[in-house]
Amino acid sequence: MSIYRFKAIRASQAPERDVFTFAATPGQVWSFAEIERAGREEGGQLRGFQRHQIASHIKEIRDYLRRDDALLPNALLVAFIGGVKVKDKGDGVVDIEIKVDGGKPGFVVDGQQRLSALSGIAKPGFQVFVSALICKDYNELRQQFVLINNIRPLPKTLIYELLPNVGGLPERFTARKFAARIVDRLNFTRGSALYGEIRQHTNPKGLLSDTAMQKLVMNSTSDGAIREFIKDGEFEDRAYKFVNAFFEAVAVVFGCEWIGMSPKTSRLRHGAGIVAMGFVMEFLYSKEGATTRAEFEGGLKLLKEFTAWTSGQWRLAPYDERPWNGIQNTPSDIGLLTNYLLRSMKRALRKPREATNS
Repeated sequence: MSIYRFKAIRASQAPERDVFTFAATPGQVWSFAEIERAGREEGGQLRGFQRHQIASHIKEIRDYLRRDDALLPNALLVAFIGGVKVKDKGDGVVDIEIKVDGGKPGFVVDGQQRLSALSGIAKPGFQVFVSALICKDYNELRQQFVLINNIRPLPKTLIYELLPNVGGLPERFTARKFAARIVDRLNFTRGSALYGEIRQHTNPKGLLSDTAMQKLVMNSTSDGAIREFIKDGEFEDRAYKFVNAFFEAVAVVFGCEWIGMSPKTSRLRHGAGIVAMGFVMEFLYSKEGATTRAEFEGGLKLLKEFTAWTSGQWRLAPYDERPWNGIQNTPSDIGLLTNYLLRSMKRALRKPREATNS
Protein backbone atom coordinates (compact mmCIF):
# COMPACT_ATOMS: atom_id res chain seq x y z
CA MET A 1 0.00 0.00 0.00
CA SER A 2 1.23 3.51 -0.87
CA ILE A 3 0.07 6.85 0.53
CA TYR A 4 0.53 10.22 -1.20
CA ARG A 5 0.01 13.52 0.62
CA PHE A 6 -0.45 16.95 -0.94
CA LYS A 7 -1.42 20.45 0.09
CA ALA A 8 -4.28 21.67 -2.08
CA ILE A 9 -6.61 24.60 -2.63
CA ARG A 10 -10.31 23.78 -2.45
CA ALA A 11 -12.87 25.63 -4.56
CA SER A 12 -16.39 26.18 -3.28
CA GLN A 13 -18.70 24.93 -6.06
CA ALA A 14 -21.53 22.38 -5.90
CA PRO A 15 -22.81 21.52 -2.41
CA GLU A 16 -21.26 18.42 -0.86
CA ARG A 17 -18.75 18.12 -3.70
CA ASP A 18 -14.99 18.33 -3.19
CA VAL A 19 -13.05 20.08 -5.97
CA PHE A 20 -9.42 20.91 -5.32
CA THR A 21 -6.10 21.59 -7.06
CA PHE A 22 -2.59 20.51 -6.13
CA ALA A 23 0.84 20.02 -7.75
CA ALA A 24 2.33 16.56 -8.37
CA THR A 25 5.01 14.97 -10.51
CA PRO A 26 3.87 12.89 -13.51
CA GLY A 27 5.23 9.80 -11.75
CA GLN A 28 3.03 10.46 -8.74
CA VAL A 29 -0.03 10.96 -10.96
CA TRP A 30 0.63 7.64 -12.70
CA SER A 31 0.91 6.00 -9.27
CA PHE A 32 -2.59 6.97 -8.12
CA ALA A 33 -4.48 7.48 -11.41
CA GLU A 34 -4.97 5.60 -14.64
CA ILE A 35 -6.26 6.29 -18.14
CA GLU A 36 -9.16 3.95 -18.80
CA ARG A 37 -9.66 3.83 -22.55
CA ALA A 38 -13.02 3.05 -24.11
CA GLY A 39 -13.27 -0.49 -25.43
CA ARG A 40 -15.54 -3.53 -25.60
CA GLU A 41 -15.58 -6.70 -23.53
CA GLU A 42 -15.96 -10.12 -25.17
CA GLY A 43 -19.75 -9.90 -24.94
CA GLY A 44 -19.86 -6.38 -26.37
CA GLN A 45 -20.24 -4.49 -23.06
CA LEU A 46 -18.64 -1.05 -23.01
CA ARG A 47 -15.71 -0.50 -20.65
CA GLY A 48 -13.75 2.68 -20.00
CA PHE A 49 -14.47 6.11 -21.39
CA GLN A 50 -11.30 7.75 -22.73
CA ARG A 51 -10.57 8.10 -26.46
CA HIS A 52 -7.50 6.38 -27.87
CA GLN A 53 -4.12 8.09 -27.88
CA ILE A 54 -3.35 10.52 -30.69
CA ALA A 55 0.30 9.76 -31.46
CA SER A 56 0.97 12.94 -33.45
CA HIS A 57 -0.50 15.13 -30.69
CA ILE A 58 1.55 13.37 -28.00
CA LYS A 59 4.72 13.80 -30.09
CA GLU A 60 4.08 17.55 -30.47
CA ILE A 61 3.62 17.96 -26.72
CA ARG A 62 6.66 15.80 -25.97
CA ASP A 63 8.88 17.77 -28.38
CA TYR A 64 7.87 21.00 -26.65
CA LEU A 65 8.28 19.63 -23.12
CA ARG A 66 11.85 18.57 -23.86
CA ARG A 67 12.81 22.24 -23.94
CA ASP A 68 14.35 23.65 -20.77
CA ASP A 69 11.91 26.55 -20.73
CA ALA A 70 8.79 24.42 -21.29
CA LEU A 71 5.72 25.22 -19.20
CA LEU A 72 2.50 23.26 -18.78
CA PRO A 73 0.03 25.56 -16.99
CA ASN A 74 -3.13 23.61 -17.90
CA ALA A 75 -4.16 21.23 -15.14
CA LEU A 76 -4.87 17.54 -15.55
CA LEU A 77 -8.37 16.60 -14.40
CA VAL A 78 -8.53 13.49 -12.23
CA ALA A 79 -11.68 12.00 -10.72
CA PHE A 80 -11.42 9.78 -7.66
CA ILE A 81 -13.69 6.99 -6.48
CA GLY A 82 -12.72 6.46 -2.87
CA GLY A 83 -9.17 6.29 -1.58
CA VAL A 84 -9.00 10.01 -0.73
CA LYS A 85 -9.17 11.82 2.61
CA VAL A 86 -9.56 15.59 2.76
CA LYS A 87 -8.64 17.58 5.89
CA ASP A 88 -9.69 21.23 6.02
CA LYS A 89 -6.90 23.60 7.13
CA GLY A 90 -8.95 26.79 6.78
CA ASP A 91 -8.95 29.64 4.22
CA GLY A 92 -9.59 27.23 1.35
CA VAL A 93 -6.48 25.16 2.05
CA VAL A 94 -6.78 21.40 2.57
CA ASP A 95 -4.50 18.44 3.13
CA ILE A 96 -5.09 15.58 0.69
CA GLU A 97 -4.23 11.97 1.44
CA ILE A 98 -4.46 9.49 -1.43
CA LYS A 99 -4.26 5.82 -0.52
CA VAL A 100 -3.35 3.27 -3.20
CA ASP A 101 -4.16 -0.23 -2.03
CA GLY A 102 -4.53 -2.61 -4.97
CA GLY A 103 -6.27 -0.70 -7.76
CA LYS A 104 -5.68 2.99 -8.41
CA PRO A 105 -8.50 5.20 -7.07
CA GLY A 106 -8.06 7.96 -9.65
CA PHE A 107 -9.10 8.19 -13.32
CA VAL A 108 -7.81 10.80 -15.76
CA VAL A 109 -10.83 12.65 -17.14
CA ASP A 110 -8.96 15.31 -19.10
CA GLY A 111 -5.28 15.69 -20.03
CA GLN A 112 -4.43 12.12 -21.02
CA GLN A 113 -2.33 13.26 -24.02
CA ARG A 114 -0.28 15.62 -21.83
CA LEU A 115 0.26 12.95 -19.19
CA SER A 116 1.23 10.37 -21.83
CA ALA A 117 3.71 12.82 -23.34
CA LEU A 118 5.32 13.46 -19.96
CA SER A 119 5.77 9.73 -19.32
CA GLY A 120 8.41 9.57 -22.05
CA ILE A 121 10.53 12.43 -20.74
CA ALA A 122 13.02 12.45 -17.88
CA LYS A 123 12.49 15.82 -16.15
CA PRO A 124 13.33 15.37 -12.46
CA GLY A 125 11.22 17.55 -10.19
CA PHE A 126 8.87 18.71 -12.97
CA GLN A 127 5.35 19.10 -11.60
CA VAL A 128 1.92 19.49 -13.14
CA PHE A 129 -1.24 20.91 -11.68
CA VAL A 130 -3.94 18.36 -10.90
CA SER A 131 -7.54 19.46 -10.56
CA ALA A 132 -9.39 16.73 -8.72
CA LEU A 133 -12.95 15.85 -7.88
CA ILE A 134 -14.37 13.03 -5.80
CA CYS A 135 -17.20 10.90 -7.23
CA LYS A 136 -19.39 8.57 -5.23
CA ASP A 137 -19.34 5.81 -7.88
CA TYR A 138 -18.30 4.90 -11.43
CA ASN A 139 -21.58 6.11 -12.95
CA GLU A 140 -21.05 9.59 -11.52
CA LEU A 141 -17.48 9.55 -12.87
CA ARG A 142 -18.73 8.76 -16.39
CA GLN A 143 -21.47 11.35 -16.01
CA GLN A 144 -18.91 14.05 -15.17
CA PHE A 145 -16.74 12.92 -18.08
CA VAL A 146 -19.64 13.30 -20.54
CA LEU A 147 -20.78 16.67 -19.19
CA ILE A 148 -17.28 18.14 -19.01
CA ASN A 149 -16.14 16.90 -22.40
CA ASN A 150 -19.37 17.67 -24.22
CA ILE A 151 -18.24 21.31 -24.34
CA ARG A 152 -14.66 20.39 -25.27
CA PRO A 153 -13.27 19.24 -28.63
CA LEU A 154 -13.82 15.53 -27.97
CA PRO A 155 -15.22 13.18 -30.64
CA LYS A 156 -19.02 13.22 -30.49
CA THR A 157 -18.97 9.53 -31.44
CA LEU A 158 -17.31 8.72 -28.11
CA ILE A 159 -19.73 10.93 -26.16
CA TYR A 160 -22.71 9.26 -27.86
CA GLU A 161 -21.31 5.78 -27.29
CA LEU A 162 -20.97 6.46 -23.57
CA LEU A 163 -24.52 7.78 -23.15
CA PRO A 164 -26.29 4.40 -22.73
CA ASN A 165 -24.08 3.65 -19.73
CA VAL A 166 -24.52 6.97 -17.91
CA GLY A 167 -27.42 7.99 -15.69
CA GLY A 168 -28.46 11.37 -14.32
CA LEU A 169 -27.81 13.38 -17.50
CA PRO A 170 -29.77 16.49 -18.58
CA GLU A 171 -33.04 16.10 -20.51
CA ARG A 172 -31.43 17.06 -23.83
CA PHE A 173 -29.46 13.79 -23.76
CA THR A 174 -32.52 11.54 -23.28
CA ALA A 175 -33.50 10.91 -26.92
CA ARG A 176 -29.87 10.53 -27.98
CA LYS A 177 -29.20 8.16 -25.10
CA PHE A 178 -32.05 5.82 -26.10
CA ALA A 179 -30.99 5.93 -29.77
CA ALA A 180 -27.37 5.21 -28.80
CA ARG A 181 -28.55 2.22 -26.77
CA ILE A 182 -30.45 0.74 -29.75
CA VAL A 183 -27.47 1.36 -32.06
CA ASP A 184 -25.18 -0.33 -29.52
CA ARG A 185 -27.39 -3.40 -29.53
CA LEU A 186 -27.53 -3.48 -33.32
CA ASN A 187 -23.75 -3.22 -33.52
CA PHE A 188 -22.68 -5.59 -30.75
CA THR A 189 -25.42 -8.24 -30.52
CA ARG A 190 -24.39 -11.44 -32.28
CA GLY A 191 -26.95 -12.35 -34.89
CA SER A 192 -27.94 -8.73 -35.50
CA ALA A 193 -28.31 -7.70 -39.14
CA LEU A 194 -25.80 -4.91 -38.45
CA TYR A 195 -23.39 -6.80 -36.19
CA GLY A 196 -20.01 -5.02 -36.38
CA GLU A 197 -21.22 -2.84 -39.27
CA ILE A 198 -21.59 0.51 -37.48
CA ARG A 199 -18.58 2.78 -37.07
CA GLN A 200 -18.16 3.72 -33.43
CA HIS A 201 -15.25 4.83 -31.30
CA THR A 202 -14.75 1.25 -30.10
CA ASN A 203 -15.46 -0.18 -33.57
CA PRO A 204 -13.50 2.05 -35.99
CA LYS A 205 -13.64 -0.59 -38.77
CA GLY A 206 -17.41 -0.25 -39.08
CA LEU A 207 -18.66 1.41 -42.27
CA LEU A 208 -22.12 2.71 -41.36
CA SER A 209 -22.39 6.11 -39.68
CA ASP A 210 -23.41 5.79 -36.03
CA THR A 211 -24.91 9.30 -36.08
CA ALA A 212 -27.04 8.41 -39.14
CA MET A 213 -28.27 5.25 -37.41
CA GLN A 214 -29.03 7.21 -34.24
CA LYS A 215 -30.91 9.78 -36.32
CA LEU A 216 -33.02 6.98 -37.81
CA VAL A 217 -33.92 5.74 -34.33
CA MET A 218 -34.53 9.26 -32.99
CA ASN A 219 -36.89 10.05 -35.87
CA SER A 220 -38.87 6.89 -35.13
CA THR A 221 -38.90 7.66 -31.40
CA SER A 222 -40.16 11.21 -31.82
CA ASP A 223 -42.90 10.55 -34.39
CA GLY A 224 -42.95 6.96 -35.59
CA ALA A 225 -43.25 3.30 -34.72
CA ILE A 226 -40.94 3.36 -31.71
CA ARG A 227 -43.02 6.16 -30.22
CA GLU A 228 -45.94 3.73 -30.19
CA PHE A 229 -43.78 0.96 -28.73
CA ILE A 230 -43.00 3.13 -25.70
CA LYS A 231 -46.48 2.30 -24.38
CA ASP A 232 -45.19 -1.26 -23.97
CA GLY A 233 -42.98 -2.24 -21.03
CA GLU A 234 -40.63 -4.09 -23.41
CA PHE A 235 -40.35 -1.15 -25.81
CA GLU A 236 -36.54 -1.25 -26.04
CA ASP A 237 -36.60 -4.88 -27.19
CA ARG A 238 -39.42 -4.09 -29.63
CA ALA A 239 -37.50 -1.11 -31.01
CA TYR A 240 -34.34 -3.20 -31.50
CA LYS A 241 -36.23 -6.06 -33.19
CA PHE A 242 -38.14 -3.62 -35.41
CA VAL A 243 -35.06 -1.82 -36.76
CA ASN A 244 -33.15 -5.09 -37.02
CA ALA A 245 -35.95 -6.70 -39.05
CA PHE A 246 -35.95 -3.76 -41.46
CA PHE A 247 -32.22 -4.04 -42.14
CA GLU A 248 -32.48 -7.80 -42.50
CA ALA A 249 -34.96 -7.09 -45.28
CA VAL A 250 -32.69 -4.41 -46.79
CA ALA A 251 -29.84 -6.93 -47.01
CA VAL A 252 -32.11 -9.50 -48.71
CA VAL A 253 -33.81 -7.18 -51.19
CA PHE A 254 -30.90 -4.95 -52.16
CA GLY A 255 -28.24 -7.66 -51.88
CA CYS A 256 -25.21 -6.52 -53.87
CA GLU A 257 -26.09 -2.85 -53.30
CA TRP A 258 -25.79 -3.42 -49.54
CA ILE A 259 -23.58 -6.40 -48.71
CA GLY A 260 -19.87 -5.61 -48.78
CA MET A 261 -20.45 -2.04 -49.93
CA SER A 262 -19.25 1.20 -48.37
CA PRO A 263 -20.80 4.69 -48.28
CA LYS A 264 -18.57 5.60 -51.25
CA THR A 265 -19.69 2.69 -53.41
CA SER A 266 -23.39 2.62 -52.46
CA ARG A 267 -25.65 5.47 -51.43
CA LEU A 268 -27.74 2.91 -49.57
CA ARG A 269 -24.88 2.67 -47.04
CA HIS A 270 -24.38 6.44 -47.03
CA GLY A 271 -25.65 8.64 -44.18
CA ALA A 272 -28.22 10.22 -46.48
CA GLY A 273 -29.48 6.83 -47.65
CA ILE A 274 -29.76 5.42 -44.12
CA VAL A 275 -31.74 8.37 -42.76
CA ALA A 276 -34.02 8.48 -45.83
CA MET A 277 -34.62 4.72 -45.68
CA GLY A 278 -35.66 5.18 -42.06
CA PHE A 279 -38.70 7.05 -43.34
CA VAL A 280 -39.43 4.20 -45.75
CA MET A 281 -39.33 1.88 -42.72
CA GLU A 282 -41.86 4.15 -40.97
CA PHE A 283 -44.09 4.33 -44.04
CA LEU A 284 -44.24 0.55 -44.40
CA TYR A 285 -45.11 0.27 -40.71
CA SER A 286 -47.85 2.91 -40.78
CA LYS A 287 -49.43 1.92 -44.12
CA GLU A 288 -48.79 -1.83 -44.28
CA GLY A 289 -48.26 -2.75 -40.62
CA ALA A 290 -44.79 -4.13 -41.40
CA THR A 291 -42.73 -5.23 -38.39
CA THR A 292 -41.05 -8.45 -39.57
CA ARG A 293 -38.38 -9.09 -42.16
CA ALA A 294 -40.86 -10.79 -44.52
CA GLU A 295 -43.31 -7.91 -44.25
CA PHE A 296 -40.61 -5.32 -44.96
CA GLU A 297 -39.29 -7.39 -47.87
CA GLY A 298 -42.59 -7.16 -49.70
CA GLY A 299 -42.58 -3.36 -49.70
CA LEU A 300 -38.88 -2.98 -50.44
CA LYS A 301 -39.12 -5.25 -53.49
CA LEU A 302 -41.68 -2.85 -54.95
CA LEU A 303 -39.37 0.10 -54.26
CA LYS A 304 -36.22 -1.40 -55.74
CA GLU A 305 -36.89 -0.50 -59.38
CA PHE A 306 -37.04 3.20 -58.48
CA THR A 307 -33.62 3.32 -56.78
CA ALA A 308 -30.12 4.04 -58.08
CA TRP A 309 -27.95 3.20 -55.09
CA THR A 310 -24.82 2.13 -57.00
CA SER A 311 -25.41 3.16 -60.62
CA GLY A 312 -27.79 5.08 -62.86
CA GLN A 313 -29.61 8.34 -62.23
CA TRP A 314 -31.84 9.69 -59.49
CA ARG A 315 -34.84 11.62 -60.83
CA LEU A 316 -35.51 13.41 -57.56
CA ALA A 317 -37.71 16.14 -59.02
CA PRO A 318 -38.79 17.37 -62.48
CA TYR A 319 -35.70 19.57 -62.77
CA ASP A 320 -33.34 17.64 -60.46
CA GLU A 321 -31.70 14.61 -62.04
CA ARG A 322 -28.40 13.41 -60.59
CA PRO A 323 -25.94 10.53 -60.94
CA TRP A 324 -26.26 7.79 -58.33
CA ASN A 325 -23.49 9.30 -56.17
CA GLY A 326 -24.70 12.89 -56.52
CA ILE A 327 -26.65 12.78 -53.25
CA GLN A 328 -24.79 14.31 -50.31
CA ASN A 329 -25.25 14.02 -46.55
CA THR A 330 -26.95 17.42 -46.18
CA PRO A 331 -30.42 18.20 -44.80
CA SER A 332 -31.65 19.38 -48.21
CA ASP A 333 -30.43 16.26 -50.06
CA ILE A 334 -31.75 13.95 -47.34
CA GLY A 335 -35.11 15.71 -47.63
CA LEU A 336 -35.16 15.36 -51.43
CA LEU A 337 -34.21 11.67 -51.30
CA THR A 338 -36.78 10.97 -48.58
CA ASN A 339 -39.58 12.62 -50.54
CA TYR A 340 -38.57 10.78 -53.72
CA LEU A 341 -38.48 7.37 -51.99
CA LEU A 342 -41.85 7.93 -50.30
CA ARG A 343 -43.49 9.11 -53.54
CA SER A 344 -42.07 6.07 -55.33
CA MET A 345 -43.20 3.78 -52.52
CA LYS A 346 -46.77 5.12 -52.71
CA ARG A 347 -46.79 4.73 -56.49
CA ALA A 348 -45.48 1.17 -56.21
CA LEU A 349 -48.09 0.20 -53.63
CA ARG A 350 -50.90 1.57 -55.80
CA LYS A 351 -49.97 -0.50 -58.84
CA PRO A 352 -51.20 -3.96 -57.72
CA ARG A 353 -54.37 -2.42 -56.26
CA GLU A 354 -55.15 -0.61 -59.51
CA ALA A 355 -54.59 -3.84 -61.44
CA THR A 356 -56.88 -5.72 -59.06
CA ASN A 357 -59.69 -3.15 -59.44
CA SER A 358 -59.55 -3.10 -63.26
